[in-house]
Parts: sequence; C-alpha cells; structure tokens
Amino acid sequence: MTSRGRAEIVVHFLTMHQRVVDELGRRIVSGEWEPGDSLPVEDALAAEIGVSRGVLREAVKTLVAKGMLHVRPRTGTRVLPPEHWNHLDRDVLRWKQAEDATALLRDTSELRRIVEPEAARLAADRAGPDDVRVLYEALAAMEAGAANPGRSGYVEADIAFHRTLLDAGGNRLLGSLGRAVDIALEHSFLLSTQTPGAVEASLPRHRAIVEAVEARDPAAAATAVLAIIEAAEQEIAQSPGLPGDVV
Repeated sequence: MTSRGRAEIVVHFLTMHQRVVDELGRRIVSGEWEPGDSLPVEDALAAEIGVSRGVLREAVKTLVAKGMLHVRPRTGTRVLPPEHWNHLDRDVLRWKQAEDATALLRDTSELRRIVEPEAARLAADRAGPDDVRVLYEALAAMEAGAANPGRSGYVEADIAFHRTLLDAGGNRLLGSLGRAVDIALEHSFLLSTQTPGAVEASLPRHRAIVEAVEARDPAAAATAVLAIIEAAEQEIAQSPGLPGDVV
C-alpha cells in the first residue's frame, strides 16, 4: 500500500493484544524508550494505553520473546539494545520499515546479494519437476498481476516467486529465511514497482531464472538473480515512493 506516494506496509489488527504489542514495539524502535530505559510502572502504562494490566503483561511477554524487553523482579521491565532484537521477526521488520526505511532498504539489498544468488545455484542443482512447476506458476501469477489495473496482485506474486526459489534448493533454513523476510521484501518491491517500466522489465528477468533452474545451470541462475537485485536497487533509487531520507 502507499500513502502520499510513499510505500508503506498496512496491517489490520484483530485483537487488543496485537494492538498493544504494536504500540509498545513502535515506541521502542522509534527511540521513545531507549536501551536501558525502564518502562513506566504497570498501572500508569496500562491506563495510558487504555487496557487492563493483564493485556499489558501479555504484550510485554511477547516483546520479551522478540528480544526487545527484559523483565527482572524488583528492577522492572527494561528496554534491550537492538543487537538483542530478533531482526527477522515480522513485527520488528515492520516497525523498522516505519521508523528507519533507509536502513531496512539497505539491509534487505545486502541480504539479498548474499543469499539469493547462492540459493539460485542450489535450486539449479537440486530442484525437481514440482519445484520448477511452482516457479512457473509464480511467474504466471506475476504476469497476471502485471496485466491487472493498478498491478493488483503483482507484489504478492513476486514475493511468492522469491520464496519458492529459496525453497527449491531443499535447504530448510533458506526456506524459513524467505518466509521471515517477507515484510522486508514487500517494502522493497512496493518501492521498485512504482518506477515506470520496472514491472515490464522484471518479467523476462524472472523467466530467465526459471529457465536456468529448469536447465540445471547454476551459474546462469545465480547471474539472473543478481541481475534482478541490481535492477531493483536502481529502480528503488528512482522510485517516486522513495522515503525522503534515502539518498
């Protein structure tokens, strides 16, 4: 989704617990509460947010599990520094996108350069007929999305394509990584696809990946993936949805 031309991830919360987790997480990532700070006393914070103490406690437990908070008896709840956070957590990625889009775009591009070409090599070595079929299906969904007014469904299909590629190598850790960084990829793709001509140019590049995997050509698969990543970096730099602080 976009707001005022800027790419943003929009989430609809189903429960009060999710809303409170989001409120606390955003405050931490934004720096309102800095590492080492103690959260306000439970009664005051619950009253400020408008929830019960029980709901607040459950939200705190969720952020403890994400590595963002630490609870100690008698000393209260303290904010942990970013090196303790789970930066592959979907919520943490989304909060980083909202507060520091520049860093998330940089980190996403660097991660893709490190991971995706080698994942494509593995896929070309190991993918079976079913994997190739799913890649072609994802490509077909991208082509259908590109033909829709407003590109409806294109970004979702693009994410599915890259997740499928990571799965196709048979390395379960890579597959899990792909699912973990969906939010980061969505942010990147929302920006790159706003650049005129980007979607049309992307389709043959993705087809080149599938054809290289099908032909069991690891070098060609890796080269095709790297071409997509490099093109995406250029498209993001030219995107009308680019955050104003990105240079």
